[in-house]
Formats: sequence, structure tokens, C-alpha cells
Amino acid sequence: MTTAYFDCFNGAAGDMTVASLIHAGADADSLRSQLAALPVTGYELTIEPITKQGFAATRFHVALDKTAKQPHRHLKHIVEILDGSKLSASVIDKAKRIFTRLAEAEAKVHGTSIEKVHFHEVGAVDAILDVTGAVIALESLGVDRIVVSPIPVGSGTVTCDHGIMPVPAPATAELLRGVPIAPTEETGELTTPTGAAILTTLADAFGPMPDMRIERIGYGAGTRDGRTRPNVLRVMVGSAAAAGETDEVAVLETNLDDATPEVIAHAMDRLLEAGALDVYALPIQMKKGRGGTMLCVLCDTARAGEFESLLFVETPTFGVRRTTMRRAKLGRRLETVETEYGTIRIKVGTREGVTTSAPEFEDCRAAAQAHHVALRTVMTAAQHAWQLRSR
Repeated sequence: MTTAYFDCFNGAAGDMTVASLIHAGADADSLRSQLAALPVTGYELTIEPITKQGFAATRFHVALDKTAKQPHRHLKHIVEILDGSKLSASVIDKAKRIFTRLAEAEAKVHGTSIEKVHFHEVGAVDAILDVTGAVIALESLGVDRIVVSPIPVGSGTVTCDHGIMPVPAPATAELLRGVPIAPTEETGELTTPTGAAILTTLADAFGPMPDMRIERIGYGAGTRDGRTRPNVLRVMVGSAAAAGETDEVAVLETNLDDATPEVIAHAMDRLLEAGALDVYALPIQMKKGRGGTMLCVLCDTARAGEFESLLFVETPTFGVRRTTMRRAKLGRRLETVETEYGTIRIKVGTREGVTTSAPEFEDCRAAAQAHHVALRTVMTAAQHAWQLRSR
């Protein structure tokens, strides 16, 4: 599995993302020709090697022709541009997802619908090329998985079409909900809405570098100069270091001493229905000898804020603790076996010579009900069938 790790030690922007991938080996000529086929005009594209504050890097710059009038674009216009291109279906789909996420953030900030959002800066030609170029470059490198470091946003103010706004810009802040933010002494806008949209839409995980063998490293130059660190985005591309997988998960915990078992059970159901990776409850002894329950949630780091809100809605808690943990997992796949009770799926996990298997519970329960036998009878039959086949 080819993994790209974006080390956003000084933020991220759309042009920096594309440039880092080109510097890491993405085919610049192919990218340029594919972008040139998009039905947009009025720009000049420059891809060049430069030295940025002492670092060899690549610059990806879109210079707009100020004499060429650009139309006001809404989401539907950008979708039409992408659908009217000859790009691959996967590139079109990912680019549309990024722009839809941008539109949703802008709509929420301005209190309107995504259909009515006028994209301003993010709908300009340079944003279209940045977003599409990033997706093309990732496909050129054969990237299967994307992990992103905690993202610094900067401080101070930024000037946009709506006037002077605080950093992070409102749309950027909305896009980074639930994403780990890194502190920094740098001032200014380090992460732009386009950069935030690309990374948060495509990232599979956020956190430190995963277990991987680094094969390529790229530096994408930004337009500003950093005060305390070079204004470049680094990407490291490589393969998994070992069988199995690792990722980062958010662990949410809250102590409850005034919630009934029914309330806790309902909250657990809601959390699982919303997509939590796991939910569990532990009996605890609280202050003044009160018995209580610790409700724990494992979830994707990007959605931690969403699950925190759900805990506040569904329980009487006054506070939720959040930590980020690294998780090692078995590489997983589903297989099927035939038993006298029908077809049963088997979940199989492997990692460095270890193999673990387990019949899918819902399959076994349905088969047990249909054949009027005990659940464990079906589970034993499925496990036995898989073991016989695997010898």
C-alpha cells in the first residue's frame, strides 16, 4: 500500500500541495497536459524548481490574465467544468468531493445553501487547478492512503473579499472541525481554505507519521516567507513497513454518576449508529463513594468534535476528555464459507505471521434463527469450515 504523509509543519495551501507532490515525483508534464484540457482559460501555469529559504523545492504557480474576464462560479459551474473534462472518473469524483466540502463550509459560514454559494477566491481558476492538480498528482504517484500531521493555522488576520477576517479564516476553521491543530509561533494565514479542503477531504487519518518505508520526499513552496521556519509543505511517500495497519484514533471519555442504565444504553446505540469505531462502558467509583459509569468512545480523529457533541446531547455530562492514540491493527479481509446453515462471512486478520478469524455475528444470528439452532452451533460450524479450508 502506497502511503503519502503530509508533514504540515508550516501549514498547507492548494499550490503547496500540488508542488510537494510534483517534487516527490508526480509526472509534471502529464499533469500540465491534463490541466490544460480543462475548459477554463485566462491563466498561465508555471511549474519550476526553486530554493525556498534554503530548501530545494518546487513552485506551482497560476498567474491569472488580468485582462481576461472570469465568470462568477458556483458549485454547479465547477461540477460542469469537471464533468466536461476528459479526466479519469476517480480524479473527477475526488475533485468534486473537495469542492462540495468547500461549498458546504462556505454555506455554513455565510448562512446560505451550497447552491447559492459564490465561491469568491476558492472558485477562481487557480483554486480549480490547485484542487484538480493535487488529485491528479496523487493518482500519478499511485497513492492509496493519505495521513496528515496536525495542522498549524497561524494567527493574526487575513484580507479576503469580505474584508479583514481572523486567522484561521472562517471557512478554514469550519473545514478543520475535529482535525488536530498544531500550535505555532508563526503569524499570518498558514493554512488556506483550499489547502484545508484538499487534505481534510482526502485524508484517511491524522497524526504522526505511520509505519512506512520512505521512498520519495517532496517540498512544495508557498508564496510567503516564514519568519521562524521555511514556508514549505513536505510530503513523504512510501510503502507500509510491515503487514497489518496502524492509524490514529480519538478516545473520548466521560464520567457519569447521574445517568440511568437506559440513558447510557441509548447513548451507546446513538454513538454506534453515528459511526463510532467502538463504544464501551466501565463501572467506576467516584467521589463521595458514588458509583458511576465511564462511557468511552473510539472514533476517527477527524470526527472527534462530532462525537463530543453527541455525548453532550445524549448524556447529562458536563465534560468530555479527549486523547489521541496510535492503534495497531491486523490487516483485515472478509472471506465466505459454506456450512449446513448457509453461507457465512468470516473476518480474517493477519499481521507478521499472526492470523485471527471470527465469524460475522449477524450472519450467524440470521442462520441460527432460520434453522432454529443455537447461535454457538452456527458459529462453531463456520469457524470449523474456515479452518478446514485454510489448512
